[in-house]
Amino acid sequence: MQAYVYKSLRKADTYVYLSARDDFERLPAPMREQLGALRFVLEVELTPQRKLARADAAQVRENLRLHGFHLQFPPAVFPPFFAEAPTPDA
Repeated sequence: MQAYVYKSLRKADTYVYLSARDDFERLPAPMREQLGALRFVLEVELTPQRKLARADAAQVRENLRLHGFHLQFPPAVFPPFFAEAPTPDA
């Protein structure tokens, strides 16, 4: 399955995979508004053997098959862990 990947110019680290190149009408209007302009970044063949850096390729293929698009959000950011537990002032 062929996929066309676009980067949101408004939302950092947010990507849209489409099953047809430049077929933005597949995206719901509110989603298109929130994402803003999209820039083409990659065309990729999503085979069962394909691994993706930040997405499950099987889930991307399924979303493309069902909806014609897949939305990839930025990775979750967690607060840093303390090397030692903080101690209260005595």
